[in-house]
Amino acid sequence: MRLTSGHTSRRRTLSGVALAAVATTALVGTVPADAAGTARVDGTQQRMNALVTEDGAPGALGAVSNREGKIRNYTAGVGDLKTGAKVPADGYIRIASNTKTYTAVVVLQLVGEGKIALDEKVDTYLPGLVRKNGNDGRKITVRQLLQQTSGLPDYDEDIFLPFDQAQRTYRDPRSLVDIALAHTSHFTPGTKWEYSNTNYVLAGLVVEKVTGRPIGEQITHRIIKPLGLKETYWPGLGTLTLKQPHPKGYHRDSADAPYRDMTAFEPSGGWAAGALIATPSDVLTFYRAVIDGKLLEPAQQKEMLKAVKAPGFEPESGWSYGLGIAKKKLSCGADAWGHGGDFVGYESRGLVTEGGRGAVLAVTALPVKIESLSHLNTAVDKAVCEA
Repeated sequence: MRLTSGHTSRRRTLSGVALAAVATTALVGTVPADAAGTARVDGTQQRMNALVTEDGAPGALGAVSNREGKIRNYTAGVGDLKTGAKVPADGYIRIASNTKTYTAVVVLQLVGEGKIALDEKVDTYLPGLVRKNGNDGRKITVRQLLQQTSGLPDYDEDIFLPFDQAQRTYRDPRSLVDIALAHTSHFTPGTKWEYSNTNYVLAGLVVEKVTGRPIGEQITHRIIKPLGLKETYWPGLGTLTLKQPHPKGYHRDSADAPYRDMTAFEPSGGWAAGALIATPSDVLTFYRAVIDGKLLEPAQQKEMLKAVKAPGFEPESGWSYGLGIAKKKLSCGADAWGHGGDFVGYESRGLVTEGGRGAVLAVTALPVKIESLSHLNTAVDKAVCEA
């Protein structure tokens, strides 16, 4: 999930103050040496450390790939504040709204199979479901769902507060739509861009309608298994925990409040918009497969990468959004594609280039300060450029 719109929500109440005892940092892999035989400074490791020491994240982890496809895993901070255990290298995290890219791929595969039409109205597949408060599925296309240009209001502000209650509250996907439709449509479909998880819940429902099978199963059989993503999975009904190994995910309400363990959390509020669990290296492998055209036919690949300006997608300007995937020009001039995900306890960002370089980095708490999110984005940007 992306739990905020423009990252200004009151949910952003975590501290940006550095933890006093972040002690443990680790790099998995061999640090390259320069001609003089001394270890070079690893910029990615330094920035990972800073996400902990300066921005206050309990822990950080990530995976970076170079042009040859070699992946290095990074960690910083601690994976368990109670025991002081290290962050497990390439541990499981909730990848939240990165799930949207997987859902979009499934929809586009079905487009290629002739089972869904991108410019067909949502009402064709889900008759009568979206008709309330100016929200009208007869005027919204499948493309607009994937592109975030439908005008549909988001439901996340209504279901995730307070976190302690949301932590164990199951949400049926149609109830998520009902909650969203209690709000008035934000704009005429196709006239603006605005991020809404509701779009991807509806996309998941469209997939289930045309296939007769659960969206989680479709993602598994169409993406996870073909790519051999052994550390990616759709959480089963009622599953609140993550597989081992994983760093714990935390939250605190104010800078002087203690962190609370939020690792066990009901994932149904994310569903097709944000339920997946994976390791950073698996997410990186997925994004590389997407950009390399391994999952879609050329016609659908072209549609996926048609991007429109996406104001407010991230704190920094310059982002655009295709069909379930975002585009950013890196500081080194290269174009990169990916997404991000915010869920209580975990925040991740990932980008890959057509040349094969990529990075997926995560922290184990949602930061309160907008600067902290920018630091995570910068760390990803620099990691890709330096790979």
